[in-house]
Amino acid sequence: MFKRFLAVLAALFAVAAFAATDVNKATQAELEAIKGVGPGIAGKILDERKKGAFKDWTDFVERVKGVGEGNAAKFSAEGMTVGGAAF
Repeated sequence: MFKRFLAVLAALFAVAAFAATDVNKATQAELEAIKGVGPGIAGKILDERKKGAFKDWTDFVERVKGVGEGNAAKFSAEGMTVGGAAF
């Protein structure tokens, strides 16, 4: 019984560790938790999101100053999505 409990607990942690963070729904703290996204980029994302949701990665890269395709690929590898899609 205890082994089963530990297995379920480990599985839940594994799922949480690989959970995607959608830029259209994430909070400042959730964005900053993505490796490579600091307070500055997170703030820019939130400011642009106030103007409307990001349609796709191209829209995201064009609207968020300081984020190019290279950074977008890195953020995606760390779990960031736009509308649920990876880069």
